[in-house]
Amino acid sequence: MRKSKYSPQKVAKILKEFETGKSVEQISRDYGISSSTFYKWRSKYAGMDGKELKRLKELEQENIKLRQMYASLALDHQMAKEIIEKKL
Repeated sequence: MRKSKYSPQKVAKILKEFETGKSVEQISRDYGISSSTFYKWRSKYAGMDGKELKRLKELEQENIKLRQMYASLALDHQMAKEIIEKKL
């Protein structure tokens, strides 16, 4: 997964600029992002500050790791079941 070049604090700052009256086009031009990226951030992170965004990102990364661990364990469990069935 590609890492964003914008930190959670930077995203929060960009969203606050919109709330203070800057237009989406101007923000997009200033930071080199597309308007669709801005609107995705806005729908996902609206009302959060930098600390909350950072915590959310950490939780998302932890969730990805846990899903990978579960998939690996489920596969190992399935293989063990098949081996046991063959022995019986």
